[in-house]
Order: sequence, then structure tokens, then C-alpha cells
Amino acid sequence: MSKPPPPRQLTDLAQAERFQLLIEAVKDYAIYLLDADGRVATWNTGAQLFKGYTAEEIVGRHFSVFYTEEDRAAGLPQRALETATREGRFESEGWRLRKDGTRFWTHVVIDPVIAADGTTIGFAKITRDVSEKRAADRALAESERAFRLLVQGVRDYAIYMLDPQGNVTNWNAGAEAIKGYKAGEIVGRHFSLFYTPEDRAAGKPAYALETALREGKFEGEAERVRKNGERFWANVLIDPIHDDRGQLLGFAKITRDVTEKRNAEREIERAREALVQAQKMEAIGRLTGGVAHDFNNLLTVIRASADFLRRPNLSEEKRVRYVEAIAETAERAAVLTGQLLAFARRQPLQPEVFEVGDRLRGLQQIIGTTVGSSVTVTVDAPSVPHRIQADPSQFETAILNMVINARDAMPRGGQIAIAIRSATGVPAVRGHAEASGDFVAIDIADTGTGMPPDTLARIFEPFFTTKPVDKGTGLGLSQVYGFAKQSRGEIDVRSELGQGATFTLYLPRTLAEVGAAQAAISVDPTTVPVRHILLVEDNQGVGHFAAGLLRELGQTVTWVGDGQAALELLEHRAAEFDLVFSDVVMPGISGIELGQSIRARWPDLEVILTSGYSHVIAEEGTHGFLLLKKPYSIDGLLNALGQDPNAHAG
Repeated sequence: MSKPPPPRQLTDLAQAERFQLLIEAVKDYAIYLLDADGRVATWNTGAQLFKGYTAEEIVGRHFSVFYTEEDRAAGLPQRALETATREGRFESEGWRLRKDGTRFWTHVVIDPVIAADGTTIGFAKITRDVSEKRAADRALAESERAFRLLVQGVRDYAIYMLDPQGNVTNWNAGAEAIKGYKAGEIVGRHFSLFYTPEDRAAGKPAYALETALREGKFEGEAERVRKNGERFWANVLIDPIHDDRGQLLGFAKITRDVTEKRNAEREIERAREALVQAQKMEAIGRLTGGVAHDFNNLLTVIRASADFLRRPNLSEEKRVRYVEAIAETAERAAVLTGQLLAFARRQPLQPEVFEVGDRLRGLQQIIGTTVGSSVTVTVDAPSVPHRIQADPSQFETAILNMVINARDAMPRGGQIAIAIRSATGVPAVRGHAEASGDFVAIDIADTGTGMPPDTLARIFEPFFTTKPVDKGTGLGLSQVYGFAKQSRGEIDVRSELGQGATFTLYLPRTLAEVGAAQAAISVDPTTVPVRHILLVEDNQGVGHFAAGLLRELGQTVTWVGDGQAALELLEHRAAEFDLVFSDVVMPGISGIELGQSIRARWPDLEVILTSGYSHVIAEEGTHGFLLLKKPYSIDGLLNALGQDPNAHAG
């Protein structure tokens, strides 16, 4: 009876069995032994899965059976064993064959098995199928190659990389074309070389990299410098590049030469500015021509009437007629000036709260008389209050101007419909954005001839008219436009040729109560006290006339030509004067500055200002002095002289 093995031998056997179980469990690797001649001695499950052979089919056969015919012909199996014996290891990748003849790409490691006496008794061979990894690597390599070709093929953009310090690490054909440097001339140099000296001095290159790191991107446009020193306008994009761990690898930089694009945009802008200027000059030419035409007509009446009044044997009846003609023509000139000021949004307004429906109903008789019997007018004024705060006189003028425009568009008669409605905003008009808010909308629709688009585009221009000569000034709709804008509203028009037109006036609604209108002040000349007036007027003609007019009204007048002369006179004789009557716009000291000096030094001395300039009239009430608007009448002057001197004190 044999003896059992010693305990140490039992332990070694157990370890060998466990190791064999481990090898058999590995399925992703073919792990097997070769004898010293290269024949398969062992076989694991992974080898069977990769190669397709069972242990019974392959053990005892030479491992060269796994090699391709070309590799066997080249002696590769034998060299692999010789290399492993000589160098202690053989490692490579290559094609191998399965049992069914299909090829697969493998990673192979062969290690020699050395006996105690140093002789090679076999080889340990580990094989892994890396076909998928090789395919992925080749696809990645092909993708990188294609990307390099793509980047190199781009000539309209400079595409290159910077290291974390900003040094150029690669260079494409577009960069060479735009910057002028070849790759060998620029790789390794700092990208600040492309900046202008002033940008380098201002730290722009470092700022660009810092911005890219902080915000994830830097983008901008600025001047850059080519190799030959020429400057060009560039659009620049810089992106930071990080690895999978978040470490900064460098920056990707894309630059495009946009000099031609920028020059083209600047040319377009210059052309646009030139067009706008030309349009302004055309409008100014039409405006001045229209003003000259209308004022020449008015001056003709005044000049002819004045010539007749010079005749010594003129009857009293004719004298009165010509005086009335001059007075009426002066009023017409004042109305014309007011229309011009309205378009310029400089017309002095006297806003008050009123009910739109009541105002339109009060205008119905005047409207009916104005349009004539061939035109039917309807007014839809709901009983719901529609209150606004505006100048009632200018409002009525605007309504009448739109009604007259509608009447003239219907030479054979027709219908005009006026309607009041509430609006929660103003639509986009003539390129302006929509406006929100609570508005009262007044629609004036006609059944007239309508207007083509080119007429609609110019309808609110001063002196633009489609009417025959002497049939209109071309200022009616300009007054509506100016009144609407100055009243914080808007005017819109919709029309098609042959389909009539609808004008809509939008004015802000107010919740304030309707106030009582102030009656005009009429002053009896005999009630105006006689005062010593210091007249300050730089225009000789106006000065002579104003001085004479004041003397005719019983006043004592001293006339000086400018503000400085007035102050010098007041230094010595201020106690002699009761009132200073001064023009506003004068050389040197303006009338407002003169009034402020007088108020500070002689507070008891009354000051009245007069002006015809639109900006002065528009700013009435801001300087604290009574302002008499030119042209003024005798009644207007009497009203000013008869007012409480403290009523306008600031």
C-alpha cells in the first residue's frame, strides 16, 4: 500500500489546480503553452473562442498553423520563438487565422519558459483579438488625417493652435495666405507678433487668452499685421482646449480677413449717409422753395397795399380796404409760420383737458360748411368719455386739415366717416416700433381716389402736395404730423389707389377732469399805465417799429441795440426804468441771460421777452419770463403790458 504525498506536495497540487481553473476561466485572452519546438501543449477557453479549435483538435500541432501563409513563408513563427529565447520576450501585432480560415488582428506576447538549469523548455503565449480596437484606431487615424487635410485645405481662414503660453504650434495654408508666414517661420513664436504695436502695448494679446479661459471663448474684430507690415481687419475667435482631466492643452485660433467686407460695409454706410444728406437737401430745397413761394404771395399783397396807401388822393373807403388787406395777410403769414413750427414740433402748445367727442360735435357745422353739399359727413362719437390733454385749437386745426384733405380726394363728392375709439397702443408706423399705452384714436375715412405707395411715403413732408398749383400749401398734413408728435401721439394712414384713405390720429388718453377754458385777456389801451420802457432790439427795422409803436401807445421809450449796452445803461440809470422789453436772440448776451441778470441785480424791474425763433417759443415757461411771440399785434402787446409783472416770476 502506497504512502500518501507529503503536505507540501498536496499544497503545490492544489495551487496548480487553482491556477488551471483561473486560466480556463479567462475568455478574452488565448493563454496556452508551447513546447520547445513550438507545438501546442495546453489550451484554454479563450483560445478556443478566438481560434475556433477545441483542445483535442489543436494540442500537439505546431502553433504556426495560426499564421497566414505569407507569414509562414517569411519564417515569422520561428523568428518569434528565437526572439523570445534571445531577448526574453516577443511582442507584436499582426494577422492570424481562425480554424474556418477567417483572419483577425491580434496582439501577441510570447515569453520563454526556463528550466532550473537555464534551458528553454517551452513558451507561454498570450493572444488577444484586437480587431475592433485596430478598426477604431484606423478610423481615428483616418479621421485625423482627413481633418488635417481639411484644415490645410482651408485658405479663407487662418486655423492654428497655440500652446498655453500663446506660442504657435501648427499652421495651415489659410494662415500662410492671410498672415504671410510659412510654417517654418512662425511655429514656436508668440502669436502677439500678429498684433499692432499699440495693441501689444495695451496688453491685448494676453487679454484675449485670459478672456477665452474665463468665458470659454474670445471673439472680436480689430487690426492685425501681416509679415510684410501691412495692416488688415480681422475677425478673431479663440477657444481654450482641455484634455479629459480638464488640463489646459492650449488654444484653437481662427482668424478671417474681413477687410473687404468691412470696406464694403463702410462704403454702403457712406452711400447711405450721402443719400440721407441728399434727401435732406431735397427736403430743405422744397421747404425753402415752398416758403419763398407762399411768402412772396403774401408780400405781394402787403407791398401792393402799401403802395396804394402812399397815394395822396386815396379815398377813405379804399384806405380801409388796403389796411384790412395788410392785416389779413399778416394773419395768414402768422398761420403759415405756425404750420411750419408745428411740423418742426416747435409750435408752442397750450394743452388742456377736453372731451374729444364734445369737441368733434362742436366742429360738425364748420366741417359741413368746409366740405360742401356733395360730401356726406358722419361723426361716431360714443357717449363713453374719451378725454385727452392737448392744445384744443391745434387739435381742431389738425382735424380740419385731415377733413379738407379727404374732401380734396373726392372731387365728385363722397363720404367722410369720423369715428372715436379706444386703443391699447399704437401700431408700428413708418418703421417705428409699436407703442403701448392707453390712447384715444380718431379715424377719418374717405371714399376718395386713394394714394399709391410712393405718395404715402411722402405725405407728411412739408410742401409736398399732389394738388394743382395754388390749390394747397402742402402744409396741412405736416401740421397734423407735428401736432401728433408734439402731443406724444402718432398719425397713421392706410390707403390703396382707388380704395380711399383712412387717417388715424392717436393721442394719449388722460383720466384728469375737463378744465374750464381761459378767456382771452383784452386790455383797454387807456388802462395801461404810462411807463419808461428800456427797449433792447438788435434789428434796426424791428427796433424803430417797436419804439414807434410803444410811443404811439403812450409809453416813454429808450432803445439800445444789445444786452451788454442795456446792462451798462442800467448800471447808472436803473431807477429811471419801469420795464425792460427785450428780444431773445441777439449777439453777445441773450435776452434770457439779460433778464436773469436784471432779476438778480434789480429784482423790482419788470422784464418782458419777445422772439420769433422756434426753439425759444418751444421753451416758453422754462425761463420764468413773460414771452411775447413774434409777429405780435397791438392787442398782443397791450395784453403783455397789462399783465401782472409777477405772474411769470420764477
